[in-house]
Amino acid sequence: MTEQLEPMPTDWRRALAIVAHPDDVEYGTAAAVATWLDESREVGYVLATRGEAGIDGVSPQEATELREREQRASAHVVGVSLVEFLDHRDGVIEYGPALRRDLTAAIRAHRPDLVVTINHHDTWGGTAWNTPDHRAVGRAALDAAADAGNRWIFPELADNGLLPWDGVRWVAVAGSPYPTHAVDVTEGFERGVRSLLEHRTYIEALTETDPEAYSRHVLHQITGSAAPRFGDRPAVAFELFPR
Repeated sequence: MTEQLEPMPTDWRRALAIVAHPDDVEYGTAAAVATWLDESREVGYVLATRGEAGIDGVSPQEATELREREQRASAHVVGVSLVEFLDHRDGVIEYGPALRRDLTAAIRAHRPDLVVTINHHDTWGGTAWNTPDHRAVGRAALDAAADAGNRWIFPELADNGLLPWDGVRWVAVAGSPYPTHAVDVTEGFERGVRSLLEHRTYIEALTETDPEAYSRHVLHQITGSAAPRFGDRPAVAFELFPR
């Protein structure tokens, strides 16, 4: 019998989504964000890159402005106004102290109860290999949730006014091949579709499928795959790490 997914915790007020690229949040998580915002919670986005290496045939300089604009429009669809970019290099993000420091600074600045990040595992399941950027950012976000509360790690941050924050209670990993929890996104599904659709230029470079049909198909796939383990409701699944 397939193990059922548990409901995500609800006793929190503020979440911070930390991902690698524009559009990482929109592959499912944005539908959960829409649902959370309906419940009067606060959610912000921090992106390690501006996605400048993501569109073949579009120069990094042009893609930087384009993808930032699409990401802000995408966030606006679900009601997120806080969108920050850290300017690590797209495609070659390095896991290490510099990345951990930047993510620690973001967590200390925004003081979330819940950190949401992207799949840090080697694969999406089976032999579907994950990208190095996702792996680096996901792993660094898990580490930074602890680093943020330790005054002796990156003490220079406190000198700049970013005092330790030990209030992260969970890190939720989206797209993990080992999900444990889920969010019912019945109410947030359509906004999730529209949020992904705002990345129209990126989608048009990715596939010849009509962008709206593509976005709807992707969201149906993501939410449908979790549904059998969550009361047959459209759901977004997470691997939840309590702290």
